[in-house]
Amino acid sequence: MMGASCFSIVSIYGRFLRRSVTAAGLSSQTVDIDGDTTIHFWGPPRPATSKPQLVLIHGFGPQSIWQWRQQISFFARDFDVYVPDLVFFGDSYTKSPERSEVFQATCVAKLLEKLGIRSYSVVGTSYGGFVAYRMAAMWPERVEKVVIASSAVNMRPGDNDSLLKKANVEKIEDLLMPVSAEQMRKLLGLVVFRRPYMPDFVLNDLIDKLYSENRKEKLELLKGLSIGQYSQDHTLTIPPLSQISRRGKGEITSHEKYCTCSPT
Repeated sequence: MMGASCFSIVSIYGRFLRRSVTAAGLSSQTVDIDGDTTIHFWGPPRPATSKPQLVLIHGFGPQSIWQWRQQISFFARDFDVYVPDLVFFGDSYTKSPERSEVFQATCVAKLLEKLGIRSYSVVGTSYGGFVAYRMAAMWPERVEKVVIASSAVNMRPGDNDSLLKKANVEKIEDLLMPVSAEQMRKLLGLVVFRRPYMPDFVLNDLIDKLYSENRKEKLELLKGLSIGQYSQDHTLTIPPLSQISRRGKGEITSHEKYCTCSPT
């Protein structure tokens, strides 16, 4: 498919990722959170311990461990780390027609409730930042701290147009859901620092293994976003998070807890 060869660098690296995450003490698990939705996640193979609970929420693109491997290895020493695959990524799936980031946040919250986890901190990047924001806003009594990185929850009306112009593409799906080596190269050029040269067969392998599955549903997720919307007078419609004001001794500052970056 798409010129990918039988020899798959992506598959080999995927096995390395799974071994690395397993070595950090996490195991691959699946939970039916309701009659419609199944969530796959990586987490401790035992009930929650006395360690703080930390949830890492991935962005648009490959499933969770492709985006969080280094952080998992670092944080697993001091936290019980939970790394869900959002709906339609990896092995997470739903029969529900819902496609908003609110639905994704609800699914992650239901997963944690099923696991008996009542309070936790959340880190979200890119699309996962939208989900993290919704979780923190909807369940302030559960979410203790939240970090939102490289996520445009506060994007201005023209930010999307600026991003498309910078990437030289017409539609956001042409950037976030590449179907050709040229489109994949543009995406990597925006999100990877000091990107090494990759031949077309490697880029096509990435598309084939990481971007082709559930393509229709992922496009619906992009169209289903409700965050980042402004009112007619260009006032941002999302309120500040209550976690910003809950600072105590030894806690990180509100700037560190609530960090939003460029819309990538």
